Amino acid sequence: MNVAEITQLVVATTTSVALRVLGALVLWIVGRLLIGVVLRLVARGLAVRHIDATIARYLSNILNVIFTIALAVAILGFFGVETTTFAALVAAAGVAIGVAWGGLLSSFAAGAFLIILQPFKVGDFITAAGITGTVQEIGLFVTAIDTLDNVRTIVGNNKIFSDTIQNFSANPYRRVDLTAQLDHCVDHRTAIFRLKERLGKINHVLLDPAPDVEILTFNLAGPVLAVRPYCANAHYWQVYFDTNRMIRETFGDAGFPAPETHYAIRSNAGVKV
Repeated sequence: MNVAEITQLVVATTTSVALRVLGALVLWIVGRLLIGVVLRLVARGLAVRHIDATIARYLSNILNVIFTIALAVAILGFFGVETTTFAALVAAAGVAIGVAWGGLLSSFAAGAFLIILQPFKVGDFITAAGITGTVQEIGLFVTAIDTLDNVRTIVGNNKIFSDTIQNFSANPYRRVDLTAQLDHCVDHRTAIFRLKERLGKINHVLLDPAPDVEILTFNLAGPVLAVRPYCANAHYWQVYFDTNRMIRETFGDAGFPAPETHYAIRSNAGVKV
């Protein structure tokens, strides 16, 4: 075989490989576009049937993984790789990954249970695994939560499912817990009456159940009042801050003195000093 023949063989081989790579790239791009179209159609169909958004996103994630694997197998078949051999390799790899990544599989199982049992759904305000915020997505392995300071936080489903979950959106309203310190000389009945009167004027404070204002405890400065209005979850922080401001303004308008801590110190002779 002379140089010209070798050169011709190399060019032919390179051209063939380049065309196959280009074809695989085209197949991948077209396949991903088609998968995107199918997923959008599925999402639209689920929305028309009023399927819960949490379940719809979870199903879309599963279909995306399945279609992507099928596309990869098809591209390998385009290169002449036996799909049966590839399937056996995938199965063997799945066993190895299952042993090595038990935690990942447990997160997948936990995600399935979160979808089935539905302790929360997308859009709920929750505390789970020590994270408080609004649920944005429940994925195959992780859940995305936007915290109060608008930070996207990704938490493993297994950690969420194995921990205590508080769902603040499950009930139609919640209680805002605040306190108000009184001085010893202030009549607590007058303070309670004034606070209850003005609590009902705060926007979004519910009248049923009625706000609670009672003596919670005592300290060296005087009585401590529990101030507890009720509101919808969406209005919690507005009511929280407005109530705090109302307490300050109410006591100021009434002329209540600032709370002071008093001590009585006596000498051994029983005389105050």
